[in-house]
Formats: sequence, C-alpha cells, structure tokens
Amino acid sequence: MVAEIFKSTAKGKIKARASKSYMHRALIGAALSSGETVIENIAESEDITATTKCLKQLGAEFAFCGDTVKVKGIKNKGEFKKINLFANESGSTLRFLIPVSLLFSENVEFTGSKRLLERPQTVYEEILPTKNCFINRDSEKITVGGNLKGGLFQFKGDISSQFLTGLLFTLPLLNEDSEIRLTTDLQSSPYIDLTLEILGEFGVSIERPDDRTFKIKGNQEFKSTTLYCEGDWSNAAFLDAFNLIGGSVTLNGLNENSTQGDKIYRKYFEKLKQGTPVLDITDCPDLAPILMTMASILNGATLKGTSRLKIKESDRGEVMKKELSKFSADITVLDDEIIIKKSDLTPPEAILCGHNDHRIAMSLTIISSVFGGKIENAECVNKSYPLFFEDCEQLGIKIFKNGSVLK
Repeated sequence: MVAEIFKSTAKGKIKARASKSYMHRALIGAALSSGETVIENIAESEDITATTKCLKQLGAEFAFCGDTVKVKGIKNKGEFKKINLFANESGSTLRFLIPVSLLFSENVEFTGSKRLLERPQTVYEEILPTKNCFINRDSEKITVGGNLKGGLFQFKGDISSQFLTGLLFTLPLLNEDSEIRLTTDLQSSPYIDLTLEILGEFGVSIERPDDRTFKIKGNQEFKSTTLYCEGDWSNAAFLDAFNLIGGSVTLNGLNENSTQGDKIYRKYFEKLKQGTPVLDITDCPDLAPILMTMASILNGATLKGTSRLKIKESDRGEVMKKELSKFSADITVLDDEIIIKKSDLTPPEAILCGHNDHRIAMSLTIISSVFGGKIENAECVNKSYPLFFEDCEQLGIKIFKNGSVLK
C-alpha cells in the first residue's frame, strides 16, 4: 500500500488506543489463570493477534465482544507432545512465550517472519540448556523443549527485557522456587515494572530486593480477574507530535501514573522544543524514530543508548537516517549514539518507505504532514496500530491510499 500524505494540520480530540505492551501481558496472565478473566478496552493489531492465536493453540479460550474479551485459562499442563506456534513478526509474542510454552508441551516449534527469526534469543540459548531444556534455531524456525526446572537463573540485563518478562510469567508456576540475578544493569526497566504490575493483578508475588534480583516462589496460582487496558503512550507519541508542528491535538485515555516507560516522550518533546538536547533512550528505544523525526524538524538532538535499534523490526537508526535524508536531514549514526543536526529541510523528491516497520511508517507520516510525501509499505502500521491513518484523518490530516481517500 502507498499512502500519500498532503500538507495539512492536525486538530481535535482523540482517545489513545489501548497499550500493546499491556495487552500482551494481560492476555498471557489471563491464559495462565484459573477461571475466567475479563479484559476491557482491547484493541486489535497484528502483534496482539499473534499472541492470542498462540495462547489459543496452547488451550486458552477467547470470547470477544466489541472491545472486551473473556479469557478462560489453560486447564492442563503438559497436554501436548508437540505443537507449532506462529509468532508472525511479534518479538514480544516469541520471547514471552518461549518459556511459557514449555509448561504445556514437550516440544514447541515457533515460526514467524524472516526478520523475527533473525532477532537474537541469546538469553534463552544460554540458560535453557542448563535447566533441563533445549533450544535449536535455523532460518525457518526456533524449536524448544524439555521439562523446565526452577532454581538460579543468571544472565545479562542489557539485551532485552522481553526475556526477563517471559521468565517472570513462567517461573511462579514451576514446582521449585527460583531466583533471577542480572549480571548487568537492566535496560528498558519500565517494561519490567509493567510486567510486575500485571502479575500482581493476577495475584502472583515476586520479591525484588534490588534492581538486579528477582525472587520467585514456586507453585503459585494465577487468579482470574478483571482488567482495563490503559492507553498506549508509545503510539500516543506520534499523535502528540503533531502539536510540535503547529497542530492542536488533545489525547484522552492516557494514565498519567502509568509505568509505561514511553510516557517520557512528553519531557523529551519539551526539550526538543527548547534547544538541542542530549536524550537517553536506553529505557525507551521505541521512541527513537519519532524523536529523530522531530529533532530533524526542530533544533536537532543527540540520542544516547541507541545500540539496540539495530535488532528491532528494522535497523531503525540507519533506516530513519535513510528516509529523513530524503527531506535533507543531516544525521550521523554511531554504535550507541545518533546525532541529528539542525537542518533546512525540503520536500522529498523520492518516495518514502516504511521498511516493514510500523514506527518508521508512522514517523514518516508526521513529517510528511509538513512537507508532503508518499510512503510505500505503509500497511506495516497494522503491526501495532491498524487505525493509525484513520485516526490521523479524523484529526484533519489529508491522506490518500493508492489514489483514494482513506475511509
């Protein structure tokens, strides 16, 4: 799909869509619980569909009604000898469910997109063989199996918090007590705060005596509950960015006390307006594309803690440099730093590309509302925010899709 964005200004009020990070965790907790859990304010996306389908294959039952879903938890552990789970392009689905799936099957084969299967699984490759399990991978699949045992788990915390989240959902259900010790400081730590918050909603208790240690009692039970998915600060950043370029957008439905780390975007946006800041995105790497975009439009900036951008849905630093250079942006990408210089931007002569990365396509939509632009592969927004273009249009952004106005 090619989306053509015309020069236009966003104005109006809109409700933030539900948080994808919250939904993943709520759905997994519900699937692991006894009884029936009700989750309100659900929003569809390709990633959430991937998690739901995988959990359904493991034995959970889902009944959707509007934006509410009722989930009946998986009844039997170890029910399957072998099962295949399709994670599509969702890193959260894959990394969260690798250890969870071992509770229900002796052999689990995960498949997904080429890019997803290329992303590192370092932590699991290191620890699963020490815990009575195996993990094998090739270009087409990742296979795990065995009878996971509790105990001491030690690994680096500066790779991805998704590995830690997967274990935090799984270890309470093992017979043995467990302890996780991180050998380095944790990156993306707000995501772990969110994980612990949602585990608490299901009655699961995890002790955290310090930032690197997690003590988990075995034989715990996930208790069914009712949850409301709060608004997504990550996706809200794209709509709020219109306010930095002359728009007047009011976002409703965001929890100001949320543990979502990406809510820091508001502070970073203020710094971008005031000067040429140095911004640390170690705990909020998903903000990199929109921060690079707004820094290019405004006063420039330096982003620190950018090394993990290489292993996202795309190599986000290099991809954003390539696309923003079509607007004459001046960007330097280093190993763990990105420098965006203040530049005189111009309308792009070349067509833009989403690179099969939802956050790239959404960022390019924002800058194109200032200069105009055509974005191919724009359908990649479906990964996290299928109604992104419709919401932009609701706010007054003029968009054509393959030559016809979006409806």
